[in-house]
Amino acid sequence: MSNLLPYSYVAIEGNIGAGKTSLAKIFSNRFNTNLVLEVFAENTFLPQFYENPERFAFPLEMSFLAERYQQLKFAQEEAKDTGKILISDYIFEKSLLFAQINLSKHELSLFERFNAMIKDTLVRPDLVIFLNKSTNQLLSNIEKRGRDYEKSIPADYLEKVTKQYSNYLNSLNDERILIIDSDRINFIDDPQHLLYLADLAGKSHPKGVQFIKF
Repeated sequence: MSNLLPYSYVAIEGNIGAGKTSLAKIFSNRFNTNLVLEVFAENTFLPQFYENPERFAFPLEMSFLAERYQQLKFAQEEAKDTGKILISDYIFEKSLLFAQINLSKHELSLFERFNAMIKDTLVRPDLVIFLNKSTNQLLSNIEKRGRDYEKSIPADYLEKVTKQYSNYLNSLNDERILIIDSDRINFIDDPQHLLYLADLAGKSHPKGVQFIKF
């Protein structure tokens, strides 16, 4: 397995429970990169949102927007200073995609104004790896990790999120996107599965969307 990546910035994405954080950590350790992980456990609005979405959606999405921007801005500047590769477990556009699902029309309009003011000051990933999983697999993974505030996430919400990601990623003709059918991939316990994903990340890919079935 190569210890080099042909990219400066790789983002690993997926729906809730897809395994993006686990893979980002493994890749960062394997390829000796800088790593930025989304901070969500400390967000006090998150459990409140799952209990009362209409009331807490806007403060939740605005707090995530601010946190993700600050995280990525700092991480990108640090990676530039050190000359190291950066790996993240989310793309900045995640904030807008979730806002489009969770916010009312007027809330979304205000959110989009703030988003537009800051998004272009961030560097876009050279490669996005999206771990695509079926809703049943996502629900199974969510149950296994046992976070209390996630237990009430309905299947139809996960389906909306998957569709939102799909529509967005498929619109990106000028970026490198790997959408990997990952239901049967177990990179935690199977070294061959991890090798498969690492080899994919280590290759030079053309711009555009590639669908990869394992």
